[in-house]
Amino acid sequence: MNTFKPKLFSVMKTYTKEQFIKDVIAGIIVAIIALPLSIALAIASGVSPEQGLYTAIVAGFVIALLGGSRVQVSGPAAAFATIVAGIVATKGMEGLVVATIMAGIILIIMGVCKLGTLIKFIPYTITTGFTAGIAVTILIGQIKDFLGLSVVSEEPLVETMDKLIYDFKFINTVNYQALIVGAVSLAILIVWPMIKRPAFLTKIPPSLIAVIVGIFMVMLLDMKVNTIGDLYTISASLPKFSLPSISFGMIKDLVPNAFTIAVLAAIESLLSCVVSDSMVNSRHNSNTELIAQGAGNIASALFGGIPATGAIARTAANVKNGGRTPIAAIVHAIVLGLILVVLMPYAALIPMPTIAAILFMVAYNMSGWRTFVKQCKTAPISDIIVLVVTFVLTVVFDLVVAIEVGMIITCILFIKRMSEETLVKGWKIIDDDNDPDSISLRKVPKDTMVYEISGPMFFGAADKILGITVHEDMNNLVLRMRSVNAIDSTAINALKTLHESCKKNNVRLILSHVNEQPMNALKKCGLYDEIGADNFCEHIDAALKRAEE
Repeated sequence: MNTFKPKLFSVMKTYTKEQFIKDVIAGIIVAIIALPLSIALAIASGVSPEQGLYTAIVAGFVIALLGGSRVQVSGPAAAFATIVAGIVATKGMEGLVVATIMAGIILIIMGVCKLGTLIKFIPYTITTGFTAGIAVTILIGQIKDFLGLSVVSEEPLVETMDKLIYDFKFINTVNYQALIVGAVSLAILIVWPMIKRPAFLTKIPPSLIAVIVGIFMVMLLDMKVNTIGDLYTISASLPKFSLPSISFGMIKDLVPNAFTIAVLAAIESLLSCVVSDSMVNSRHNSNTELIAQGAGNIASALFGGIPATGAIARTAANVKNGGRTPIAAIVHAIVLGLILVVLMPYAALIPMPTIAAILFMVAYNMSGWRTFVKQCKTAPISDIIVLVVTFVLTVVFDLVVAIEVGMIITCILFIKRMSEETLVKGWKIIDDDNDPDSISLRKVPKDTMVYEISGPMFFGAADKILGITVHEDMNNLVLRMRSVNAIDSTAINALKTLHESCKKNNVRLILSHVNEQPMNALKKCGLYDEIGADNFCEHIDAALKRAEE
């Protein structure tokens, strides 16, 4: 079956002893990085610390075994924290297990039906908006532990705004010892990557240093600060298989949450695959990856874990440390299993302000605030509306509402934009053989590739721009855009990625006949200046002449 081709089986045909050693080293390093993150993300999700490790172990192993990427590392992710916490608070662990299994089934169906490429129809503005919103909800959720607040409420605080209100309400209960531990931990997380240190210390993640320092501060200075052991009963046993109690009513109630988890898992994992592909000059199988993500989530739920997806940070760390096959991710899962059995009891000593500091950094790194601000300054007004609405709804309500409303607004505004363009500009069908502008009547300079783009460049067609291949033996890439009457932020982002690829390979990007709306959008976002005014030509003849020069 062409749809399902795990990378592990294809890479093993040429596997070497040298690569095995590199994969083992990379897997150990990624496991060290994943240890504090998995614990922190479990706590942020409202479950016990070891469940984060269960997820990294079980889902990480299954997805590596069956996945469509050479270097993907999967496990718990910050994107799931708020929705998982909401399910646990309202439906309990049984509800979370059922929702995760349902999400896994949806992912497998998506992969089998070859829907991996349909993720492109989630606009860039929506993913930017809900990602920033999730980051804010994680940050707000950790204020209580960072400040050591003694918050008292009759009902569990689930909604983000309720947590923020109660934080202000009980601000006079600040535990300054907790604040000191949190501040020191946060300072380590910020400063450690900046300072020069011996080569062997560069492999130690700042989160692990913060955890060790936080433990010693509380123990040696006898600081009155809540630790994980004060709030949770920690198990050091390996994950055990367990079937949930399932009812039709529960399934019906959890369908929206299951779809949200599935969509998030698909977006995060495939985005991570795309990023890692560019790092190792490989190409992932998106449908195989979706099937593997589905199987991994089902296995995670059945063995006491939470939703999982491809983790960009851990995947990047895997690549940077020499991992080039799924063996590295499998080693990462095995090492975490050993750590769980041997060292998990010591996790009870980790101060909660340190966990909060780690999650603050997770929120900051995932927020993409620079992209968010730039979008608000440079994107078309319709994209800004979608971006801000998605962000606000994620924070004030929840992710399910945010994605649903965001997609509806996007579709409405897109239809409006396209209808306005159709009314203003009509199409004229010309037989190419009689077209004086036909490229076939011109001589293309050596080492120059010419692509003509027809129709509006928007989020649904942006992947076609990324499909343009840039080779080192090329000198110029000409994009003929006389038939492009509109462009949106997602397409601009794809065009920027293409330009960066051109710069990396010393290829000049030349644009021919750029119409009014695309030209204004490119100028507004700054891409016009990055490409250079000299590389914007009024006509294909001028573009080819520029290529010759």
